[in-house]
Amino acid sequence: MSEPYDSRFTLPSIDDAPSTEAGVILMGLDAERLLAGVGLARLADEPALVALAVDQARHDALDLSTGALAEAGILRWRAVRPLIEAGPEMTSAGSLRREWEHTTARVIATVSGLGPASVACLAACWLRRDDVDEFAEHGRAPEKGSGTHDVLSRVFAD
Repeated sequence: MSEPYDSRFTLPSIDDAPSTEAGVILMGLDAERLLAGVGLARLADEPALVALAVDQARHDALDLSTGALAEAGILRWRAVRPLIEAGPEMTSAGSLRREWEHTTARVIATVSGLGPASVACLAACWLRRDDVDEFAEHGRAPEKGSGTHDVLSRVFAD
């Protein structure tokens, strides 16, 4: 008699993209780290923002703490979540790796101008949206008129 098959421990297919395995890892992060990733990915996806961040770091005006990155990620998540939600319905894939592929396709189809880091972080947030929404609602979201005056915070607020 054979033992029951547990698909949680299935090795990836040799044909799976490396980004799929990165996605599986991302989905294991907690909501704060996912949102911090969204905040940092937004910066890293855009060369002009990277140059601006380097200049701000040079002048000690850039806060890259996890809290600041999570706040930037919350702002971005709130801006793009309705776009992702309005995207085409996709059937459940039944496999974590296939679900990742479907979700990244949905993010790409609904939010324009994303680089690969933003696609990955937003896809992970979408797949974990209950946790992410809870953190965004009750976490350390920035308040209107807060003391954050650096340029990157204003750029992230679009």
